Amino acid sequence: MSYVAPIKDMLFNIQHLANIDQIAQIEGFEDAGLETAQAVLEEAAKFNEGVLSPLNWEGDKNPSSWKDGVVTATAGFKEAYLQFAQGGWQGLQHPQAFGGQGLPKTIGASCGEMQNSANMSFALCPLLTDGAIEALLTAGSDELKATYLEKLISGEWTGTMNLTEPQAGSDLAAVRTRAEPQPDGSYKVFGTKIYITWGEHDMADNIVHLVLARVQGAPEGVKGISLFVVPKFMVKPDGSLGARNDVHCVSIEHKMGIKASPTAVLQYGDHGGAVGFLVGQENRGLEYMFIMMNAARFGVGVQGIAIAERAYQKAVQFAKDRVQSRPVDGSLPGSGPIIHHPDVKRMLMTMRAYVQGCRAMATVAAAAYDAAHHHADAEVRKQNQAFYEFMVPLIKGYSTEMSLEVTSLGVQVHGGMGFIEETGCAQYYRDAKILTIYEGTTAIQANDLVGRKTARDGGQTAKALAAQIAATEKELTENGSADALAVAKRLAAAREAFVDVVNFVAGNTKASPNAVFAGSVPYLLLAGNVMAGWQLARALLMAQDQLAQGHDAAFMQAKITTARFYADHLLTKAPGMRDAIVEGADAVTALDLASF
Repeated sequence: MSYVAPIKDMLFNIQHLANIDQIAQIEGFEDAGLETAQAVLEEAAKFNEGVLSPLNWEGDKNPSSWKDGVVTATAGFKEAYLQFAQGGWQGLQHPQAFGGQGLPKTIGASCGEMQNSANMSFALCPLLTDGAIEALLTAGSDELKATYLEKLISGEWTGTMNLTEPQAGSDLAAVRTRAEPQPDGSYKVFGTKIYITWGEHDMADNIVHLVLARVQGAPEGVKGISLFVVPKFMVKPDGSLGARNDVHCVSIEHKMGIKASPTAVLQYGDHGGAVGFLVGQENRGLEYMFIMMNAARFGVGVQGIAIAERAYQKAVQFAKDRVQSRPVDGSLPGSGPIIHHPDVKRMLMTMRAYVQGCRAMATVAAAAYDAAHHHADAEVRKQNQAFYEFMVPLIKGYSTEMSLEVTSLGVQVHGGMGFIEETGCAQYYRDAKILTIYEGTTAIQANDLVGRKTARDGGQTAKALAAQIAATEKELTENGSADALAVAKRLAAAREAFVDVVNFVAGNTKASPNAVFAGSVPYLLLAGNVMAGWQLARALLMAQDQLAQGHDAAFMQAKITTARFYADHLLTKAPGMRDAIVEGADAVTALDLASF
């Protein structure tokens, strides 16, 4: 089944929840109002529906291949990538000073979702390039920016992130790749990096690797890690490509999903040393890499929404077409499409509500990012930065865990046919699994939420959000409709559960760390659930307002129904999760190790 971009839902969020017209008042974004958003999304839809989506299943059946150090992308990918670059899609939200279009993340996030729904394996290449661009913009010297940024932003070259080593996964303190200073100011880099997404391929002329390594004599642990640019091909002073650098792909992984995206093992320095250039200052590499990782973590959350959307669309189509059994209410004289069965509707509504809730949450966070980075008022920037930083682990963690449930439901709707590869829905299930693992597992996101985002400020940011949620509850109550009142009741119970957990985390992280971290992932899932439910509650109010004005009755009524379903079926999980976190830690940690 072909993919159809959910433009209407995206634009509803951009207009009514993210307030694009306020973003368009920020200096530099004057031309980025609703009209621009619509034009850009419609163009993106054409490219993603027409070019990338048809290649998705092909990439699963015929993945990227490695031979003698050369990686060849799936047939059709190279041509599609050329169209992607020529269309200016890589530079969509990067600075105009380096050839980008300078559009807000609020618009860019929706375009990223479309790319990933259409073809996640392909979309990983630009996602990693975005990370490299962010790191260079933040910490690169003028010379590095001049050498690499325009080509990365144009899509002529691609970028990678090189963190992981065989002995250093989540524990980056264990990084052993070394960098030796040279008389000319460059460094020679030696070591092995694994799990490098699009680390070698034939789609672009050059690949710009951003590599974590230790300079000789650096302190042990994370304080001694530096960041280097190591290009596949050296760049001459006139910008043309020179000699091949001493970095080589020695193999690619055979994976459960995202098969068309080559996951490379890269060897640096087997033939005398790979030439690298320091980004920023020595021993501050992890700080810079976190800039890339934060950008990538938001992007991976969007991938979760994207793959869930694709699975939902496929399941709906199948449920409308598949005739099986007479409806239980006798509404048809004989067998009918399975979408008439209440349990199939329940599955489809669950899929739909999760996707729309997480999409709303991500769109609102993207708008906060835009205000945090570009608003003229320092206080507005600060508030939005705090909001965005709190949301990133939720968008990454909750949206990706959600995508596993949704893609699994997609297989379930198909029944036995879902277990057959030719149906196509199994690919979405397999592709989704990596999302809860790379760019920091769900537990790593939860550690961030507990330590940096909750315990550090005593839960103040979280409680400020709870106060905003309470204000939405008040609006729902004042609205007075049956749907609004029902959602207000569920949202209040979920908010109270959230505040209880925040108090537990803030009060016990230092004194009883095992008790808090035993419930860290459930806390993340509870917080994500509440934030997504909050945004759908806001959406319900906006939709009722639009309905009263006579705008697009079918769409607005469906939005109201979806928000109501989320409140009744998904937000209701929050109080039970609260009990497990606040009262259930002992049961997690009590069993002695010998008994496992």
